[in-house]
Amino acid sequence: MKHEAYFTLDAIDETLIKAERNKARTLRKSRWWQQKTASGTCWYCGRQVGYHNLTMDHVIPLTRGGRSTKDNLVPCCKECNNKKKSLLPVEWEEYMADLHRRK
Repeated sequence: MKHEAYFTLDAIDETLIKAERNKARTLRKSRWWQQKTASGTCWYCGRQVGYHNLTMDHVIPLTRGGRSTKDNLVPCCKECNNKKKSLLPVEWEEYMADLHRRK
């Protein structure tokens, strides 16, 4: 009997996610990213936190099918990145709107 390697969807997804994270690490070292973070402004909340305090966020998270491309990566503060987690843009907008209604 011949043994064939079968990959589960989870294994393929994990491999793709790892590759996309490596792409993001490469982009983080680029001149493009330096220009994106130069203002020190969070893309989500608009606060000035300084470029050293910005993290890279995938607007469409890797776990939800996003990729590490320039149009899907934004600088954001650690607070927003931690709160957003793996939310899609529409889910994040609902969260932010709810926060503003509570104020």
